[in-house]
Amino acid sequence: MLSQRYNTDDLNLLTQEDWKPYPTSDARTEWESLPESIRRLLIANGEAALQTEWKPLLATRFLEYARIGDRSNYQADCFGRRNKLVALALAECAEGQGRFVDEIANGVWLICEETYWGVPAHLHLQRSGPGLPDVAEPTVDLFAAETAALLAHVDYLLGTALDRISPLIRPRIAAEIDRRVLTPNLEREDFGWMGFQLKGRPNNWNPWVNSNWLACVLFIERDPQRRRNSVAKIMRSLDYFIDPYPVDGGCDEGPGYWMRAAGSVYDCLELLQKATNGQVDVFDQPLIQEMGRFIYRVHIDGSYYINFADSSATVTPEAHLIFRYGQAIGDRDMAAFGAWAAQTTPDGGAGGWGRPIESPMRWLRAIFSTAHVLNAEAYVPQPRDVWLPEIQVMAARDQARSARGFYVAAKGGHNNESHNHNDVGEFVVYHNGLPLLIDAGVEAYSRKTFSPQRYEIWTMQSTYHNLPTIDSIQQMPGEEFAARDVQYLADDKEARFTLDLAGAYPPDAGINHWFRSIRLNRGQSVVIEDTYELDHQPQSLFMSLLTASNVSIDEAGHIQLSAANLPDGRMSGSGTLHFDARRFSVSVETIPITDERMTKVWGGRVYRLLLTAQNPQSHDTWKFEITGT
Repeated sequence: MLSQRYNTDDLNLLTQEDWKPYPTSDARTEWESLPESIRRLLIANGEAALQTEWKPLLATRFLEYARIGDRSNYQADCFGRRNKLVALALAECAEGQGRFVDEIANGVWLICEETYWGVPAHLHLQRSGPGLPDVAEPTVDLFAAETAALLAHVDYLLGTALDRISPLIRPRIAAEIDRRVLTPNLEREDFGWMGFQLKGRPNNWNPWVNSNWLACVLFIERDPQRRRNSVAKIMRSLDYFIDPYPVDGGCDEGPGYWMRAAGSVYDCLELLQKATNGQVDVFDQPLIQEMGRFIYRVHIDGSYYINFADSSATVTPEAHLIFRYGQAIGDRDMAAFGAWAAQTTPDGGAGGWGRPIESPMRWLRAIFSTAHVLNAEAYVPQPRDVWLPEIQVMAARDQARSARGFYVAAKGGHNNESHNHNDVGEFVVYHNGLPLLIDAGVEAYSRKTFSPQRYEIWTMQSTYHNLPTIDSIQQMPGEEFAARDVQYLADDKEARFTLDLAGAYPPDAGINHWFRSIRLNRGQSVVIEDTYELDHQPQSLFMSLLTASNVSIDEAGHIQLSAANLPDGRMSGSGTLHFDARRFSVSVETIPITDERMTKVWGGRVYRLLLTAQNPQSHDTWKFEITGT
């Protein structure tokens, strides 16, 4: 996509002196021309930041990940420093009176003094492994790159003010960025996120790190040859992510990660386009366009998105990123979706001025485009039918551009996808835009999440998805455990997704075939029909179904799901699940939710419905129908 299409020696790459993507704090006209409401909020954030302390980053807090698997405490302190610096820097740019500059200098100096800019969970990059960071081996993870880009932007925006504090601050910033990011990335090729020595396709780390590395090159690197060499290597690395990307644009990491997968690809491409005066421009390429469209294709309604893998069911989209991406590829629906997200989000969809977006490029983009986006055409595309054949994800609703009625999404794929759950054949059902049968999502990350013990976590297991369990045997992880015979058909009356689940289970499950049909009867119901054949008489067979709705099983053959209160004033869906009461017994298991990430989505509990075959046969057909009443 990039490295063979463009010879970096022929690029009109802007020099550091000419790279001016946004107004600096000295450009008072531009900053004071911002909407007054935005300026007031930025200044108020800075004033609030002045009332907080710079928290120390303790060695014992860093060691909590190696000792007890906790990464959140250190990250809270580390990210808190960076968010405070963001708030102070934006406030000074908005106000321009110098009252935030001393604290900005304190923040810059503290961060430059840190041993490691990354987080404890990412020390697998260093040769000495987990524990404490090795100062002799700077490694570049997501947040080392984010921190470098943050300081590079602060240097660019507030360079004059920092020079008045001390002429040594900006050279220190440049030296630390070079030592920790620019030189290691230029000299090494063994960081897995680069893709050069990785088996398989790299995940969202690749464009995410590359976008911040590229920003640092453009702002900080003065040497023309190193500048070109770095851009060439970034383009070559990006190709390892883009070239094998599914041609349907499907992000198997889910919509929550799209912001840092295709979204970060957009960041890179926008930087390259601007830094070469439009010479590098691949927004007309079908793959780049399909990568962008994914985000509105998996939108259900409101804040709900299809949440297979490690995504949560609710997502706050980065509205301005989506809008700009849509404009770049000439997709009216995508641009309008970004505008809708901005216009229905407090403070214009800039990610919340009270919680700054991680990448400075993104919060600056939002600040200077809010007035335009708030006046742009806005609507929710909500396509009637979506089929992504490479990642084997489908979605269908009763009618386009409406949440009324039923919505169903399902997946095939395999069990070695990025951020994988063992969930081949998983489906979700929404009614009138509200969750009825759900995918629970994922808990806050811990050491166990990305370890050999990953599938000990309940949210990763097939038995806690809307799937069958045979003689207590579940699906297994690995690319070989995959869907077979996947097909999708849609017309005005129905949408039907069929697949064979047998390959997702290990041989000792004894499944000859397990054909699943998921059918949306438009305007009527959703029908799940499983036809299976085993090579033995099973001792137990049951179907798990998860819901956040209240559950009543008073009437034989009918499970009533009624609206329940969810966080942020949301409600769950309501409907009825119909089944053959002569063949299934029903029990309801309450799964308490205490994890902070999941409670924000579902509150304090979800329910697991267990429909157990009372006389399980070696071959049979099961049918479940979900109606709105």
